[in-house]
Amino acid sequence: MKNIFLSGSFGMVGHNILDAFNGSSYNLFHPGRTELDLLDKNAVDTYFQFHKPDIVIHCAGKVGGIHANIAEPAYFLIDNMRMGLNLAEAAQKNNIRYFLNLGSSCMYPAHSQGLLTEDMILSGSLETTNEGYAIAKCAITRLCSYISRQFSGFHYKTIIPCNLYGKYDKFDPARSHMIASIIRKIDEAIKFRIPEVEIWGDGQARREFMYAGDLAQLVRMAVENFDDLPPVMNAGIGHDYTVDEYYQIIGRLFGYKGKFTHNLSKPSGMRRILLDVSLQLKFGFMPEHSLEAGIRETYEWYKTL
Repeated sequence: MKNIFLSGSFGMVGHNILDAFNGSSYNLFHPGRTELDLLDKNAVDTYFQFHKPDIVIHCAGKVGGIHANIAEPAYFLIDNMRMGLNLAEAAQKNNIRYFLNLGSSCMYPAHSQGLLTEDMILSGSLETTNEGYAIAKCAITRLCSYISRQFSGFHYKTIIPCNLYGKYDKFDPARSHMIASIIRKIDEAIKFRIPEVEIWGDGQARREFMYAGDLAQLVRMAVENFDDLPPVMNAGIGHDYTVDEYYQIIGRLFGYKGKFTHNLSKPSGMRRILLDVSLQLKFGFMPEHSLEAGIRETYEWYKTL
């Protein structure tokens, strides 16, 4: 599989995947939105007919934090569903036998207890704050399974990462994920001597975050060992922290001396999201970066913006 098509190469995950393959012998096709509109079914089909990739890595998507998902649920469902459908259908139609889909931990039921295992997908209701995005991710994951089942010789698989952060993340307050948002808020609080930083909700929701560069290394490992990759596999670090703890850790790393307050009128999201990484460990992968090391690298990149 020397010719790789990568969607979403200008996003955080995609850009890190490009870095992971940098200097390798692989030939990557990674068109931007002006070159290929993934929402245009005919355009995707034509692109695959012409370039004939050996494998598709799908990590493009309309993404954002709680604020963005609440504000635009219809667009999060429509755009993510349409991109995934267009890519998977065009790949199968053009006899592309390998497809790696990137899912999301929000695909799991909102009120699950304990570790989240891959067989729990669609076993319960989803978290309402990002339900549209989650429905789209569940649908494309199922579609990959159906194509593999229905068409002989097709291997369409899904990696479900935990929450991510890292280089190339979005730091816009309206669209940023949690750790990027914390980095910006605390950095600005230090610069402008703001004595308090607000936390949405009660701060007790627990989250698992992995450095995006580590996920990119897993993606490369998956491409190079595709037959050994399970049909659906979680990707994470195997432990979590409360939202309050993330603020405290980042505040300590940056030397913030102010205090944190809670806005209880804002949603906290799911109480806990912690993936079972047993299949990942069996596959032979464990992330390299500690939380502190990943945050330092992310902050160094943020300062270049």
